[in-house]
Amino acid sequence: MFLSLPTLTVLIPLISLVGLFYSPSVEENFPQGCTSTASLCFYSLLLPITIPVCVFFHLSTWMSIKLFRHN
Repeated sequence: MFLSLPTLTVLIPLISLVGLFYSPSVEENFPQGCTSTASLCFYSLLLPITIPVCVFFHLSTWMSIKLFRHN
């Protein structure tokens, strides 16, 4: 069963915050250890950045299509 939009609106930022707080608290070499793509720390910092960027580009693409059709 799919989750509703209000549930996802709350759930995705919470998962992102957990990833942000995981990195400095669990990793012993936090700033230097997050540069390798093999570490979980790298992806826990990448996730909170990727989600808003994807949402922004999805909405801007949708808005561009709407404006193109109506002009």
